[in-house]
Amino acid sequence: MLPPSWTPPPTPAFAPTPDPLTPARDITHRHFGAGDQVVVLKGVSGGELWGDAMRVVASSWHTPTDEDGWRLRDATGGQQSYLTAHPRYLVHLKRRCPDCLIYLRAMEDYLLPKYASRNELIDCGWYTTTALGQLVHVNDARDGR
Repeated sequence: MLPPSWTPPPTPAFAPTPDPLTPARDITHRHFGAGDQVVVLKGVSGGELWGDAMRVVASSWHTPTDEDGWRLRDATGGQQSYLTAHPRYLVHLKRRCPDCLIYLRAMEDYLLPKYASRNELIDCGWYTTTALGQLVHVNDARDGR
């Protein structure tokens, strides 16, 4: 049950939903490496988790958390082809590692029942991109950034 490697059309229904799992996720920078295909889970679409699929490019400092992060590339381009993200935001897309599978399953158990009756794209509103091109979870935002 991997999330789709594509992002559905940009007409999401915004549904502010608390995220108790990602901010508490204990995942280290070393868990990911250059070349890994990852996804940042952002919500639900048609009864499945969805998010933005990207490739890990290089180590990068994640200013909003003052921790090691990863520079990611979105192969489909879009508004921003490159961004920096904290490791706890990422899930391996192609590799079935235990840590990512546990997190993925927990997200499914938490989110899918909430939106079982809805088929449209549900963006849970957890992430924003700063002017510096850094992906920031709402729980990590500082000073309105």
